[in-house]
This record gives sequence, structure tokens and C-alpha cells, in this order.
Amino acid sequence: MLHPRLARLLLVVALLASAAGARADVSLSQSNAPAAILDAELGALFGNEHQAMEAVSPARVKRLQSRPTGGLFARRAPRFSYSREYLGSLPVAKGGKSWRCLSEALYFEARGESVKGQFAVAEVVLNRVDSPKFPDTVCAVINQGTGRRFQCQFTYRCDGRKETITDRVAWEEVGKVARIVLDGKKRDLTGGATYYHARSVRPRWARKFSRTAAIGAHFFYRLPLETAQLR
Repeated sequence: MLHPRLARLLLVVALLASAAGARADVSLSQSNAPAAILDAELGALFGNEHQAMEAVSPARVKRLQSRPTGGLFARRAPRFSYSREYLGSLPVAKGGKSWRCLSEALYFEARGESVKGQFAVAEVVLNRVDSPKFPDTVCAVINQGTGRRFQCQFTYRCDGRKETITDRVAWEEVGKVARIVLDGKKRDLTGGATYYHARSVRPRWARKFSRTAAIGAHFFYRLPLETAQLR
């Protein structure tokens, strides 16, 4: 009959051999490779014998292998910030009709703005969707008044110019902004604004509205009786 300690060592060797074979078929990160797990567990082998045997049991190894790769060495998600560095750290954004409409609005209305300015314009669109005074979809809000020259809600929809996306870098950037806002980012920049205009103009309607924010090249407003709807 084998000595208990020798039996445990033989079990570890067998598991290591099995793990080595598994690596031929599966690519694993260093933090959850079977050999690395067993090496770490060996340190406890001659301490608490019961825990050591459970630690290197086939069931234990299987559970550890099933964990997501990366462990402590996994790259942490970057912390949100209104910066191009943050947007650059994100994958290219994609989406359906609402995402496309919002991305186009940001491209033609705010691609020259700061990242914060782009988020602010996106907030106005989503605030309008939530308001009973405007259509209830992103695309309907953006296309409201289209076809009536200089009577549309967003200038690019009725300025007579052809809408052509030529700057792919800017397109990817505004696409990420649109994706983040549509995915539910809290709208905390504009105080619930449903209107905005460029600082370079002074529209008559602005005198009757409450200014809520000044961000980048735009002033933002809401009707005096409107309540900010922040998410």
C-alpha cells in the first residue's frame, strides 16, 4: 500500500500530464493554465492535507479551468471620461437604425466639437425622445421638419447640402458617442435641454427659453416649464 503522501504526489503528476496534453488543443492565459494552477496548489500540499487534496482534485481543476481567462492579469475596462483617449480605447461601435440616425446627427452637427460637446448634443436628441412635445423615436426627432428649407430641427437636414461622410475617424468617434448614450449613459451635462444653438448666432426663440448649459460652441436650453429628465 502506497504511503498517503506518495499517493498524492502521483496524483499531482498525473494531473500535470493531463493538463499538458490539454494545452495542445486549448489556448489558455498564464493565469488559468492548468500547470500554473497546480504549481500554486502544490505549495499547500503538505500543509492542510484535506484542503490540499481538494485543491488538486480533478473536479477542482475543472472548475478553475472554466473561469474566464485573464484573472488578476486581465486588462481592466478604462474608466469613462469625456476624452478622445477614452473613445480611442473602445472598439468600433455598431448599431441599428437609431444608432445610425444619431451618429449622422452628431457627425454633421458636432463632429468639430469636443467629446463633451458631442455628448451634449446627443443628450438633446434623447431628451426630445422622452418629451411629449417631440416625436418618440431617435430618427423621428432628427428628421422632424425635413424637406422644409431652414425649418427643420437640425440644420443639416435642410441646408441644401449633400450629406456625405468623408472623415472616417470622426465617424467612428461619433459612432462611439452615440452607442454610449443609447446604451443608457446618465444625461448629466445639459440639465435636460431640448434645444441648442451655436454661440455664433442669436435666435429669437432663445430669449424665451431657460439656458441650462454652455458647452463648447453651443448654448443649451429647455422650455421654462420643462423639468429636467436626467438618466
